[in-house]
Amino acid sequence: MTLAHLYAGKVRDVYGAGEGRLLFVASDRMSAFDVVMEEPIPDKGRVLTAMTAFWLEVVADLAPSHLVSVEAADLAGSGVDDVAGRAMLVRRAEMLPIECIVRGYLSGSAWKEYQASRTMHGTPLPAGLREAEQLPEPVFTPSTKATTGHDENISLDEAAELAAGRGIIIADTKFELGWIDGELALCDEVLTPDSSRFWDAAGWQPGTTPPSFDKQPVRDWLEATGWDKRPPPPHLPPDVVEATRTRYVEAYERITGRRFVDWPGAGSERR
Repeated sequence: MTLAHLYAGKVRDVYGAGEGRLLFVASDRMSAFDVVMEEPIPDKGRVLTAMTAFWLEVVADLAPSHLVSVEAADLAGSGVDDVAGRAMLVRRAEMLPIECIVRGYLSGSAWKEYQASRTMHGTPLPAGLREAEQLPEPVFTPSTKATTGHDENISLDEAAELAAGRGIIIADTKFELGWIDGELALCDEVLTPDSSRFWDAAGWQPGTTPPSFDKQPVRDWLEATGWDKRPPPPHLPPDVVEATRTRYVEAYERITGRRFVDWPGAGSERR
């Protein structure tokens, strides 16, 4: 049976799977500055799927989720190519129109706002804070989910401890929630390099911009080219593609304590 293709996002493709279910397939497409690059990042989709599956298992006693299965047997017969290790069978949800962003450190857009107005998400903060400074406690800074362009701000610990024990700081992350059978559930990807800012604890120092376990090599290279951040993007060189893949895989292995090579389909694009 061939499933109906419902949606193609910057990274993920969604198919109708019947019986109130969807098939989410994470591609290797790379988006930077809201533009999709021409070159994929090998294994990126599998890392996103593997990390989401790991975290949903970790927090299963704390929060329900939309995940039904990532097992190959449950995904067989979909008619969708190359789903091994990159697909999730999920329950349909009525999604909330916000992204639930949680910040533990002053970085990214929050740091820019603080520099301009000494506030974060409109709330005053003490003077003298430095970039990448740890906040007194995690702060919830939700944003609207934009259908086009950028998200916009709206007014208003256990996972972090697990990562910290493995030498990774979760500086901030976003969750997406939806209603399933009257229950609020975690949906989409959870605590991945695409939805979170991961730093190496050994190299973290307030007052600096810590390198992230994500698309940082792509962003840095693009910035250095002088690209105007409008399509079409410049072609990524092989070393930038490989450096980015390495960061995604390392984030998975360090946080989960598992070997990525053991995940279904891992490395298939490189064989």
